[in-house]
Amino acid sequence: MGKKAAASDVNMLKQFSKTIAAHRSGILAYFDFNGLSTGPLEGTNNKIKTLHKMAYGFRDVEFFKLKIMALHETNYVLVG
Repeated sequence: MGKKAAASDVNMLKQFSKTIAAHRSGILAYFDFNGLSTGPLEGTNNKIKTLHKMAYGFRDVEFFKLKIMALHETNYVLVG
């Protein structure tokens, strides 16, 4: 796909080809490790960051730690 797409007159196809080429090693690594992904971990980190923003100014660090530990039990999206 790479050579034909890069030589194409379609700009979007050229850009897609460049993007795939730039991320080639990461894409191939996904298949080398049976689909192992850091996506769930990144999602948890984002939930913790959002919780931290929501808790800004709270003094009770222990309660914040408990909220982080309970994040995996939540089935809702953090908003606010």
